[in-house]
Amino acid sequence: MNEAKLNEFMGKLVNDMGGAAMLANVIVGEELGLYRAMADSQPISPEALAAKTTCNPRLVREWLSAHAASGYMEHSDGQFRLPEEQALALAVEDSPVYVAGGLGVVASFFHDKDKLVKAMRGNGALSWGDHHPCMFSGTERFFRPGYKGHLIAEWLPALDGVVAKLERGAKVADIGCGHGASTVIMAQAFPKSQFVGFDFHAPSVTVATQRAEEGGVGNRARFFEGTAKNYPGGDYDLICFFDCLHDMGDPVGAARHAYESLKDDGTVLLVEPFANDKLDDNLNAVGRLFYAASTFICTPNSLSQEVGLGLGAQAGEMRLRKVFVEAGFKQFRRATQTPFNLILEARK
Repeated sequence: MNEAKLNEFMGKLVNDMGGAAMLANVIVGEELGLYRAMADSQPISPEALAAKTTCNPRLVREWLSAHAASGYMEHSDGQFRLPEEQALALAVEDSPVYVAGGLGVVASFFHDKDKLVKAMRGNGALSWGDHHPCMFSGTERFFRPGYKGHLIAEWLPALDGVVAKLERGAKVADIGCGHGASTVIMAQAFPKSQFVGFDFHAPSVTVATQRAEEGGVGNRARFFEGTAKNYPGGDYDLICFFDCLHDMGDPVGAARHAYESLKDDGTVLLVEPFANDKLDDNLNAVGRLFYAASTFICTPNSLSQEVGLGLGAQAGEMRLRKVFVEAGFKQFRRATQTPFNLILEARK
């Protein structure tokens, strides 16, 4: 046994244990409004923060101390400060790097632990709709900042001729739309176009409809229950899959239905988690996050459906290209990328 390697690993494990415990503290702080109360980045005492948020001062002190120990906050003379940079991630919901609201996804892993154990000992199946409710709200809040920051400004302009169509007036389908964050963002940006979202999870369709009304686009963004292989329509200018194709049991069938539902000059926008094609090239912080999430969400959902291809969240461009070529598409390219997403374009 190499004692140095053992100590190194134990240090890594303790660090991860602390990280897991801190994420639970972040979830609590977000729900209680503690970060929002510190968003001005001014020093504040535990007692003052407790009074400001009507929380217990002794527990607030402990919560703040954990943040100082983790480097999430600064501490000096009994006062704690949330720096501007950390506030963008933890307190400012309109920030493109806001993550605190999306940690409901992580919370669901612990709620759903027994379900995953059963899946691992059985056929691997755990359907999306069988997760804890915090999964659905957490997913919306996890992805929405990135969509707001990149979809209109970068991703759609990277597609060939799509923005011009949307500006003139196009028909768009958003498949696996969830709570409709991506659909609403597009509808708000392109008032001459019509948008329809489809999802097989009925409660999400209800929430998406509410989001469209709240966003002032309920007349142009409509939502319906349906699967990626049976939604109606055959004249779409643009069909979108946002972070969902790899979760599907039959992604080839979904891509084939998209092919049949597009106009001849139509486009598929495929947004997927960033991944290289080989496992060894994904052994990094982003790969760790997506493989771990895929174990709980993406792969078991795929295994719960027909075909059960099980692409997983780290499918990579090469495997995704194969899906679309098998579905009949002649053109497939990487339009752009971020550290967290591949943005791919498919055309007939």
